[in-house]
Amino acid sequence: MSNETLPNTLIYEVKEEEAGIKLREVLYDRMRLSGRLTRKLKRNKSIFVNNHRISLGSNLRRGDVVRVVMAEEVNKFEPQDIPISLVYEDMDIIIINKQPNIVVHPTKGHADNTIANGLANYIQRTGQSFKIRFINRLDRDTSGLLMIAKNPFAQQELSNQMQRNLVEKKYVAVVEGKLEKDRGTIDEPIGLTEADPIHRMVIEEGQRSITHYELVEGYGDASLVRLTLETGRTHQIRVHMKHIGHSLIGDELYGKVNKDLINRQALHAETLKFLQPRTGEEIFIRAELPEDIKNLITKLSKKK
Repeated sequence: MSNETLPNTLIYEVKEEEAGIKLREVLYDRMRLSGRLTRKLKRNKSIFVNNHRISLGSNLRRGDVVRVVMAEEVNKFEPQDIPISLVYEDMDIIIINKQPNIVVHPTKGHADNTIANGLANYIQRTGQSFKIRFINRLDRDTSGLLMIAKNPFAQQELSNQMQRNLVEKKYVAVVEGKLEKDRGTIDEPIGLTEADPIHRMVIEEGQRSITHYELVEGYGDASLVRLTLETGRTHQIRVHMKHIGHSLIGDELYGKVNKDLINRQALHAETLKFLQPRTGEEIFIRAELPEDIKNLITKLSKKK
């Protein structure tokens, strides 16, 4: 697939050895479009071969140029002047370093003043036009890397990578207590109970959830750990660490609040490794620890 510079356009040129291939095969197998997205593009009359529209069953010749145009979509969130810390951007993706104590997108309880509103302001300010599609989510009080797709193809590809466990997500957390082992894996199902619509816990009928952890540094009665997620359940790290007896410091839902140490759970989405949807290039992004977690580590280090 051509590394086309237009974020809403995908291009593929048929090679000599592919002569006779059907258009639908190019769309599905070469351009990696899902059946759902292909049907939508066909309805919108957005698939062209040599600037003409032809049937998906048509045979193509060497040198035929297949062009897919994804319609520009209007962002639906109200722009607000909320700080956005941009760490990566290309034609398909934006990645920001989310600050703590802010909700990612509007909900009934938080109608505005969200990351989505800040992104809408960034889109407007930079003269872009695309729908905000969050690929991963972070809790209000979790800081770190948040990925947004700019078009439906990028969303499809990154979601597929997530499902196939091709996106490596690493977090750092400061937890209560001294870990018995320097590294380990928590493979325990997580689910909701009827008693509480928010609080998750390890329950037999929950969804399989896998968290790998390793000790970075110990502080006597606390530990700095790095965690890798194999699954992406709501509150997964917080629930799993509580389950093994090491709740996150500052976690008001699953641990204890100590505002003298930190004013939120000490959890930060530190790194992301994934494949660029269009080019297949491996991309690695790191977000430095925020000041409040650095300050927490300093306080704990003095207690050693």
